[in-house]
Amino acid sequence: MTDWPILSTVTFLPTVGALLLLLIRGDDAAARRNVYWISLWTTIVTFLVSILIWVDFDNSSAGFQFVERSEWLGGKISYSMGVDGISMLFVILTTFLMPACIVASKYSVKFRFKEYMIAFLVLETLMIGVFCAMDLFLFYVFFEAGLIPMFLIIGVWGGQRRVYAAFKFFLYTLLGSVLMLLAIMAMYWQAGTTDIPTLLDHQFPASMQTWLWLAFFASFAVKMPMWPVHTWLPDAHVEAPTAGSVILAGVLLKMGGYGFLRFSLPMFPIASADFAPMIYTLSVIAIIYTSLVALVQTDMKKLIAYSSVAHMGYVTMGIFTMNAQGVEGAIFQMLSHGIVSGALFLCVGVIYDRMHTREIAAYGGLVNRMPFYATAFLVFTMANVGLPGTSGFVGEFMVLIGVFRANTWVAAFATSGVILSASYGLWLYRKVIMGALDKANLKSMFDLSRREIAILVPLVVLTIFFGVYPTPVFNVTGQAVDKLITNYQAALSAAGKLALAAQ
Repeated sequence: MTDWPILSTVTFLPTVGALLLLLIRGDDAAARRNVYWISLWTTIVTFLVSILIWVDFDNSSAGFQFVERSEWLGGKISYSMGVDGISMLFVILTTFLMPACIVASKYSVKFRFKEYMIAFLVLETLMIGVFCAMDLFLFYVFFEAGLIPMFLIIGVWGGQRRVYAAFKFFLYTLLGSVLMLLAIMAMYWQAGTTDIPTLLDHQFPASMQTWLWLAFFASFAVKMPMWPVHTWLPDAHVEAPTAGSVILAGVLLKMGGYGFLRFSLPMFPIASADFAPMIYTLSVIAIIYTSLVALVQTDMKKLIAYSSVAHMGYVTMGIFTMNAQGVEGAIFQMLSHGIVSGALFLCVGVIYDRMHTREIAAYGGLVNRMPFYATAFLVFTMANVGLPGTSGFVGEFMVLIGVFRANTWVAAFATSGVILSASYGLWLYRKVIMGALDKANLKSMFDLSRREIAILVPLVVLTIFFGVYPTPVFNVTGQAVDKLITNYQAALSAAGKLALAAQ
């Protein structure tokens, strides 16, 4: 594969599919069917190409692989693509979730079906580009351009307050990223390049690191989102169509954590050490506060949205422990959360398509009519809670080990989030699934269709598989994480600072 631009292929294949959709005319059943199948096969082929990358990925290497470079802007900014152990699995996660989103949207989207699918395919290109970009300016282009299709997905195909939610999402994320653009310009003037591998080896002055770190933090904290800049997320989730919520929780939120790992820690290590206590504080508040807020929600999507903020608190906490357990646990937690939270939103979409309400009080006793659905929902709820044997346990457990090594008190407060997540997760399951089927309108409910089974079964399998056997993930991330930690500790030692955590 060394002579084949496979990263460009996997990145721009969805755009090729979007261009094919532009050739389809009409809005009748035949045109809709053609749009659906072209979109589905485009995402499936993209996923298969990403699997080829994973198969050929060298787990023993800590550097970038499948590198592609070509001149782009004035000879200084290049089109540069590559993946390492940190970014590889996020590409797989993105391409894996997209076919599920296409299948889930087959009947739920009632108008402008072609435009909807085009928006999703373009969004896939931009998301993959974020994780493959090896040039800082190219990364920023992909990172910011992804706002446009998601803005349209929420604003056009969302719920009653879709315009408000779409603009809130757009403005929050855009304002944070403007500061990052200023930081990128300052880095270019200081280092003379926007090439990410070169910048990783460049030593920025300690005083400059502080301002650069804060500028990047403004963007990544909103994207994750961290408390207190998380308020756009519940609104966006509630108003977004089901597939939009899946991608928002499954992939877009992970860009913030990826940004911390790719830029903040390796490029600004001194500032990262200085601001780590602040990150711990914000993360603990996010875990406890948003879990309590989740407990009082009446809308299923809002509850899961606040749950996402709490789980992202574990991610930021693990990243800034800067020891192997914490960082690898944070990466695993992001991947697991992408699968589990995406699956939970799909589960909400299943019953919303039947009843057209997300109010928890409108349901109850669904296990009597939908046993297969109840089983799948149980697996994802247990994973969200962090039950051993599910993927949700592995990431949280490793993060807590890493945090305990870094700061015992922070670990003690963070552990309370496990209890709180069990509280709201089991409460939601009991209210919706268990009990007597005493609501007359629920007695006509039917269990999962073959299409819905095809969506949920792979997610169930992966949730259990990675909970029992997480080694394939750690094999990919291990070398890149070791290199990140080693360079970080070396930078702190050279600056005369003590490392936050032992290797």
